[in-house]
Amino acid sequence: MSDHATDSATETFVAHRNLLFTVAYEMLGSAADAEDVLQETWLRWVKVDVGQVRDQRAYLVRITTRQALNRLRTMKRRKEAYVGPWLPEPLLTAPDVAEDVELAESVSMALMLVLETLSPTERAVFVLREAFDVSYDEIAAAVDKSPAAVRQIAHRARQHVDARRPRQVVSPSEARAALQAFQRALETRDLQGFLDVLAPEVVLMSDGGGVKQAALRPIIGAEKVVRFYLGGSGKTAGTITCEPTVVNGNPALVVRLDGELDGIMAIRVEDARITGLYYVRNPEKLTRVESETPLTLR
Repeated sequence: MSDHATDSATETFVAHRNLLFTVAYEMLGSAADAEDVLQETWLRWVKVDVGQVRDQRAYLVRITTRQALNRLRTMKRRKEAYVGPWLPEPLLTAPDVAEDVELAESVSMALMLVLETLSPTERAVFVLREAFDVSYDEIAAAVDKSPAAVRQIAHRARQHVDARRPRQVVSPSEARAALQAFQRALETRDLQGFLDVLAPEVVLMSDGGGVKQAALRPIIGAEKVVRFYLGGSGKTAGTITCEPTVVNGNPALVVRLDGELDGIMAIRVEDARITGLYYVRNPEKLTRVESETPLTLR
């Protein structure tokens, strides 16, 4: 490839990099793996005769999707051997992500967990169609299926996700109010405060990755969750502090132990009460919460 062609390829890749990262991250739930996918995409892209590509953005999304699908299948084995619940890697995001309702929902911890229940191909089709509005023909080329098959997969995946996703899109202010109430209850060890903000069927999932202590199974029910927090915090040697942040486009808490980062708490809110608590403590998943990661659907 000539220097001019390489420069052109580089410019195109850089122009679409944030989009490609978002595609890979929504498919994988891991920033580290998404970065690896982008590296693999770049290595394939520079071998392409860019002048012969009619829609360069679509072509790059296609390469990224194929690489992400390959990575998804290898990640499945890692997740099967993972200690305790596996949660997506949280990303500190800029205010523009939170302001984009569609983007904020598509990368929310709650929806990303629902996507974990899809097969790799279903996840790819759902993400490309629902989040990025990619045409069925383009998706078909990316996943090596016919457009008719992709339509069926999209319909099946949408039904599956709709049955499990939050019933309503909650405004950032509602989510912040619920999070503030939870923070107050946590810091003051207020039993009634917990019961007021937690839905009776709330589910707590904590991800320590076998490195940090965490519940090995989801904890279900407000009273059990409260017992876990009030019992666990009483045994913690050190001072726990919380501060609000925005993770994956949604309100969350940074939890510190004696000033050191301990984890990220994300939530799922429905009808003004918390129905899901997602606490990521695995240090390997906390590398993207100190500086913002740009995300985009365009």
